[in-house]
Amino acid sequence: MLSQDFKQRVKVAGLFLLQIYKVTTGTMLSLFVPQACSSEDDSDNAVNVCTLQDNFENADGYHKTVLYVNMFSMFTFFTYYLVELGREEWAIKYLDIDNDKPDNSLKEIIRADPVLDKRMDKLNRLYYRTLLFNCGIYAINLGLSAKLVKDGYHSSSTLSCFASFTLLVLMKLYNSLEVAHQSIKNDKMMSAYMSEFVSFNVLDSDYVDEQIKLKIKDEVTLDEIKLEDGEEILP
Repeated sequence: MLSQDFKQRVKVAGLFLLQIYKVTTGTMLSLFVPQACSSEDDSDNAVNVCTLQDNFENADGYHKTVLYVNMFSMFTFFTYYLVELGREEWAIKYLDIDNDKPDNSLKEIIRADPVLDKRMDKLNRLYYRTLLFNCGIYAINLGLSAKLVKDGYHSSSTLSCFASFTLLVLMKLYNSLEVAHQSIKNDKMMSAYMSEFVSFNVLDSDYVDEQIKLKIKDEVTLDEIKLEDGEEILP
């Protein structure tokens, strides 16, 4: 029978492989976003969509600069992923998930093992700092790529591809920042890959308050009707 640790490792590996695509397309924007290329063979000077080879071999100085920034941004992403995967592997090896205990129970338990406690804090800090550096590089990459895409605009597909590629990466960065921040702030080890479905098991507090107010209002209205009819209201 497969162990829980093995299942968790397979899940993390599968999610990581799926994220390779969106990170590659989301950082190498100068290659994958459709851009306008003039065709020298056409007598009417028609503007075509650049191929990947056209984008890669473009000799324009600004285009080359953006391409190099794209490559460096992708490198920092994979460096950050190595830190993230190493952190996840450590958590799978030394920690576990018990749904019968609250999420913040690890803080009290791990203090009994100072070695693990210090290692967890170190991994969380390294993960957070690497992530912040990666976010800074990606912000520069995004700004330079946006100007390149604006200058080489071809059609609506240029804008839609740029938006979809970057949104996928930004969603990943936002989720990772939330994981890193909460892990450091609350002294715990949140997973950047494993999540669980939430089951609603109580009534919403706002809804309950609203129902109570409506019930009180109905009782007051009923009392007013009785007073108008001259009926005696029992205490």
